[in-house]
Amino acid sequence: MNSIKTKAVILLSGGLDSATVLEMAKEQGYDCYALSFDYGQRSLVELDAARALASAAGVVEHKVLRMPLEDFGGSALTDDSIAMPEDGEQDESEVPVTYVPARNTVFLSLALGWAEVLEASAIFIGVNSVDYSGYPDCRPEYIEAFEKMANLATRAGIEGNKLTIATPLMTLTKGEIIQRGIALGIDYKKTVSCYQADARGYACNHCDSCKLRKEGFVQAGIEDQTHYF
Repeated sequence: MNSIKTKAVILLSGGLDSATVLEMAKEQGYDCYALSFDYGQRSLVELDAARALASAAGVVEHKVLRMPLEDFGGSALTDDSIAMPEDGEQDESEVPVTYVPARNTVFLSLALGWAEVLEASAIFIGVNSVDYSGYPDCRPEYIEAFEKMANLATRAGIEGNKLTIATPLMTLTKGEIIQRGIALGIDYKKTVSCYQADARGYACNHCDSCKLRKEGFVQAGIEDQTHYF
């Protein structure tokens, strides 16, 4: 295989899922280029985790881009005036207030630009349709539509160099994701999933993300070594 075609851009938040996706991409033989975003999220400590994970994984390059999505607000992650739901306060039939409008579309679009410059053949993203928070931009049909658009909208695409949006976690439970990551040697203590982690990276133990993470370790039958404040 041509080495150009083994490049991949990995969306790396610093959380459990993206850390797993990065190691899965490495396992598949890709030269990995990690991309993270400071988008005005409540907890920037996840970016420290992303930097540490990228360094440990030996990625070719890691970029952290500033995208001021807090200027729009509309999400409990980017707008302090919106209360963070805790301990199941959110109605599961509704799109959660932690959904950041168009976030994955913005992130994937920028990843697409870098992938085309790199002549990469894939973008990896850790979205999931099983144990997820109800975000519309994590569904398989959304990923399929974005991939189609990406191959229509780029020079690489029209020249026949098709890009894949890889979602290796899409059909896995959180427990299965953790088991897969442990097998790949991931130290999940180094990841930050909490929506409102403190400056040390300690988790709140009450937000939806903490809830999903805790349940995942129970499902996996593995001790949860997450630090909680």
